Amino acid sequence: MTKVFSRRTFLSLSVASIGTSVLADAPTRSLRPVLRPSRGTALPKNAPSAEALIRESGLTGNVSFAVARMGDGAVLEGHQASSGLPPASVTKVLTALYALSSLGPNHRFQTTLVAVGNISNGVLRGDLVLRGGGDPTLDTNGLADLARTLKAAGVREVTGQFLVWGGALPAAKRIDKKQPDHAGYNPAISGIALNYNRVHFEWKRGANGYAVSMDGRSDKYRPDVDVARMKIVKRDLPVYTYKSKGGRDHWTVASGALGKGGARWLPMREPEVYAGEVFRTLARSHGITLKAPKKAQNPPRGTVLARKQSPALRDILKAMLKYSTNITAEMVGMAASQARGAQPQSIKASAAAMNAWASSALGMPNAALVDHSGLGEASRLRADEMAVMLAQAGQHAVLRPILKTFALRDANGKVNKNHPLKVLAKTGTLHFVSALAGYVQSSEGQELAFAIFGADVNARDRLIGPDRERPKGARTYNGRSKKLQQRLIERWGAVYGA
Repeated sequence: MTKVFSRRTFLSLSVASIGTSVLADAPTRSLRPVLRPSRGTALPKNAPSAEALIRESGLTGNVSFAVARMGDGAVLEGHQASSGLPPASVTKVLTALYALSSLGPNHRFQTTLVAVGNISNGVLRGDLVLRGGGDPTLDTNGLADLARTLKAAGVREVTGQFLVWGGALPAAKRIDKKQPDHAGYNPAISGIALNYNRVHFEWKRGANGYAVSMDGRSDKYRPDVDVARMKIVKRDLPVYTYKSKGGRDHWTVASGALGKGGARWLPMREPEVYAGEVFRTLARSHGITLKAPKKAQNPPRGTVLARKQSPALRDILKAMLKYSTNITAEMVGMAASQARGAQPQSIKASAAAMNAWASSALGMPNAALVDHSGLGEASRLRADEMAVMLAQAGQHAVLRPILKTFALRDANGKVNKNHPLKVLAKTGTLHFVSALAGYVQSSEGQELAFAIFGADVNARDRLIGPDRERPKGARTYNGRSKKLQQRLIERWGAVYGA
């Protein structure tokens, strides 16, 4: 049943800047909303009830939402608002707050080249180590910059090994084990991540069959790699198979799915060797010959010869929320846990540290996340806690500049640029899961915070094997969810927008 509520919650956070002090201290009182029916709330005649909108949507499963007034966090309306549902990528909103609180908006990650040995007459008599520093934005162009700097430092020969260290963060072969092997959004996690830990697979059909390439390309370079190998197999299904063998990624692809040509990004499971192979090629272009890369077991101690800095964390998080990059969320989330003194050995352990922080700092004691990206379907958030948290002044000041505009549409499904409501929000989508949380502003300037979670958990539980990639009914569910989300937002604009 949908209820209309009015309750003053509290939390006054100083927001003189977007610095770490905004979110560092826990509130003295809980932010948990105790929902109570308000009296005398009259709805406009042209505003359908939320129950009617949910009923007309045709959605299976459960729908949970809450909408709160900015500033005091009064919960104006909710439906099953205390039910924990999968938040999908809305999780990244909490991850952004967690990272900004723990690391600060101006934090920059560093990737370095370290000489372990002495350099004399351009010869490094010892090992060269590519040391990852947890930068989720490192790309092939960045490695090219490091190679140029190494040459400028006068190094032309390395007598020892070429090592790559990714131990700055706990390692994981994939973010979520239930996703398809070939899902580019589910790569390995390490302290070094090149091109979001994805390799570019391209195929072209010629007179003598297909030409296949696997490379770490950018807009300037196309260095081939050997750590990921592709074999074309005569079959129709499955489209891809994967296995790890001898420290390499071995893929096969069905010939019946290739057509004349195409390309896609595939996830990397050996990120250290991948980054090492690409850097080795780039160094060779500058006349620097390196041995085949090997994974370093311990952090190097030596002289830093070159360094590559990431953009500021605030900019990284803005891009993360815009493009919903899972690997970014996991890497900055684990870096945040480490900055707070935790030593998580897995993604799940780091998410547990973030849950504890959300409880103490954000008043969200029921946050139960299993990762930082929302890819894991076992995560749960409550709509009431999310909406009240978003309504507080401190979070609003931090999030508003980095959330993206959510387009509202007309009756034909086209973006309505003249819609009277303006929405800044984060979407979240899994098969049979659709979430949206953020802010809606009316033409009169009234602003509300909201969270909408929808999930058909039973339908997700039935996804097995190949059905997980394009399951029947998932697209219809998603479309209906998007329509319901907009209709709820328009209802709140009509009822509470003046």
